Amino acid sequence: MWSWKPKRTRNRRASERAERPSRRITRRAITVAAAPVVLLAGLWALNRPILTVTVTGRFEHVTPQRIERTVARAVRGAGLLRVSLTDVRRAIETLPWVASAGVQRAWPHGLDVWVREQRAAARWDGDGLVNSSGVLFLSHVQAPPPGLVRLSGPEGTQAEVTRRYLVMQKRLAPSGLAITALSLDASGAWRFALSDRITVRLGRSQVEDRFDRFMSAALGIVERRAAAISYVDMRYTNGFAIGWREGDPQNATASESWHARPAGPSELPCGLAQRDPGARCGQEGYDA
Repeated sequence: MWSWKPKRTRNRRASERAERPSRRITRRAITVAAAPVVLLAGLWALNRPILTVTVTGRFEHVTPQRIERTVARAVRGAGLLRVSLTDVRRAIETLPWVASAGVQRAWPHGLDVWVREQRAAARWDGDGLVNSSGVLFLSHVQAPPPGLVRLSGPEGTQAEVTRRYLVMQKRLAPSGLAITALSLDASGAWRFALSDRITVRLGRSQVEDRFDRFMSAALGIVERRAAAISYVDMRYTNGFAIGWREGDPQNATASESWHARPAGPSELPCGLAQRDPGARCGQEGYDA
């Protein structure tokens, strides 16, 4: 038994070959048109609502609850894919006491936030706070942390004053003395106060050399006689002056008339060198 199949004519075969590329082009066009739809559907599926915010860090002055509220305002209803992590981070870093922050997505519905708080190194001009880099991160605080040194100076000198304080305090630390205040006035003169209410005047020039001289020559006297000393004036070319507290019984003697009143800015208590071999007195004049 056999069956008959009509023979393909040459014209019919040519027609079929002409149709095949057209079908392939149609299928390819459908695939290309469908790709954006699939991509958009995938993106929509990934752009899920933000339901959780995890906050980590060591907190003393900032609360995780406040950070969460700040994040909620910065998100503004955006989904997890579309939210701007940079905008969220910047919003957190505007909060008082926040030094830096980081934000990353936590699939499928959350954000992970970490926060580093500022560490106050000193008070600035009474009610401001600076960190160890001398950055004024709070210009006014009602209840500053206790025990902070008081720094002051013209506007824009926070970093310079903070740096000098840290260097000086590090050198003083082995003696057990602490700087409680350091100031730079408008004329460029430096002075600092010690924990025993002693003021040390360094003046405008050769500040580091004068501090070196204080450490090598005057510090020993301060350690021994701290309760009797009002100030130490290092603004001399080759020495220093000590001002004694009025009424101190060890100093008000007839034989040492220069002790009867605090030393003035232009006089040198050279008698101190005879009484205490650790003292020096300048012989080359006074220099602000």
